Amino acid sequence: MVNNDVIEQVTSSIKEIKGVGEVHILTDEEREVIRDLELKADQMTLMGLGIGDNKGVKQVLENDVMMAFTTDMDYKWPPAPNVILMHEGCIVGEDIDDESKLEELENSDDHLVIGNIVLFDKSVLKNMNSANKPLVVVLPPKPCSEIEILPEACNAHLASPSPPSDEYIKERIGFEQAKGTGTFLLGFDFECSCE
Repeated sequence: MVNNDVIEQVTSSIKEIKGVGEVHILTDEEREVIRDLELKADQMTLMGLGIGDNKGVKQVLENDVMMAFTTDMDYKWPPAPNVILMHEGCIVGEDIDDESKLEELENSDDHLVIGNIVLFDKSVLKNMNSANKPLVVVLPPKPCSEIEILPEACNAHLASPSPPSDEYIKERIGFEQAKGTGTFLLGFDFECSCE
């Protein structure tokens, strides 16, 4: 059952986060478009290495309410890892947001550092191919403490949409593409199944 008071409370809490702009409650139709866009995005080969698995978006698609919000350069991403590299069911890399740790790993012979993404063992590159042993780039759901503290909302998760979903969301909101802007998805439930 939809509770508009809770939706308004969540919307207000999201808008208070630094770097958040527009907030949009997604309709069932918009959710289905995003579901289709994410299915297609998961099948695309990423840099010739592998495929995607946006577990975050899959999670928020299952929540009672799904909303999108725009962000600018002031928005602070959830703590890493926001990207997890998997190969044959094992974690082989992830993004790291600690500059000193990244610098330390860059000087290691075993690790491969690309931007803020670290492949823990370079030998994985020899054992994979995009056809039968692909690298899987997992985007996990992230907790949203600003919403979890609200007693009427639970199972709140953030998700980073794929580029096609990001474009679709910006189009739906009427948000102009600009450098440093993005979108996030938030899903939450009205009743906790965790109690």
